[in-house]
Amino acid sequence: MEKWLVGIDLGGTTVKMAFIDFDGAIQHKWEIKTDTSNQGENILKNIADAIQTKLVEAGKKKDDLIGIGIGAPGPINPLNGNVFEAVNLGWKDYPLQEKLSEATQLPVYVENDANIAALGEMWKGAGEGAKDLVCFTLGTGIGGGVIVNGLLVQGVSGAAGEIGHLPVVLHNGYACNCGKTGCLETVASATGIVRLAMEEIEQYPNSLLSKIYKETGALTAKDVADSAREGDEYAKKVMDRVSSYLGLAVANVANVLNPEKIIIGGGVSRAGSILLDYVETYYEKYAFIRVKKSTQLALATLGNDAGVIGAAWLVKSSLVK
Repeated sequence: MEKWLVGIDLGGTTVKMAFIDFDGAIQHKWEIKTDTSNQGENILKNIADAIQTKLVEAGKKKDDLIGIGIGAPGPINPLNGNVFEAVNLGWKDYPLQEKLSEATQLPVYVENDANIAALGEMWKGAGEGAKDLVCFTLGTGIGGGVIVNGLLVQGVSGAAGEIGHLPVVLHNGYACNCGKTGCLETVASATGIVRLAMEEIEQYPNSLLSKIYKETGALTAKDVADSAREGDEYAKKVMDRVSSYLGLAVANVANVLNPEKIIIGGGVSRAGSILLDYVETYYEKYAFIRVKKSTQLALATLGNDAGVIGAAWLVKSSLVK
């Protein structure tokens, strides 16, 4: 009987989970609420219970599972699978690998959540067939994953791939949660895009964005992209500015690593070709000529499944090393 891999994408609001076969096809997927009460003490028990419940529903036994891969927010100690710190979960120096293995009686492999998204795109998404790639994950913040010759670059303290904290605004930048100013995350994440849109909105009272703001009292990154797609001049100006920062960061990463592909994912990437077109303009401007001829930009294709698929890859790759 076919055995399955377990992929888990642990977020601050929900835990996405899936049983995945050895070829990377999702057999079952579901999610549970992330219980962050009492410093997240119930999270792993809830995960273990959810796996057991789904096994019963699927007519499977625990012996039919090979192991668990899990992506968690924050830097991970590559030596022992501990989470250095996950503020939104209430964890600090948390032995995730050890505790989840104890709760499930299965082998457990741990990585940063942005890293597993990159692995997912490499295995079954926009990076399929590539062994050298970088993934930018644009959401409320910005994460990244760097893969060289099919292996994650983790760094000496598990903090490699923190693309969101590349400095792109050198003077008078916005303050970042990391303690610095001018980070990419402050101007190209979903939050950053709205921040830039609000800067000059009063100067464009007839723009679509101004009308949306007056009607709803708020803006979203999607509003900016949709309005730009409809030809709104102010929205296009905002998209151009966002993309100038993002294109600079993409080019700098490409110049250092010259990967086969740089993949742009996360919720912001759902803007689609209008985002990619803007970014490519600045990528072409800043990238070294041999790099821009050989490193391709692409939008992620797996959506919310990237994390669970990449987490399952952690288990598979452990068996073929």
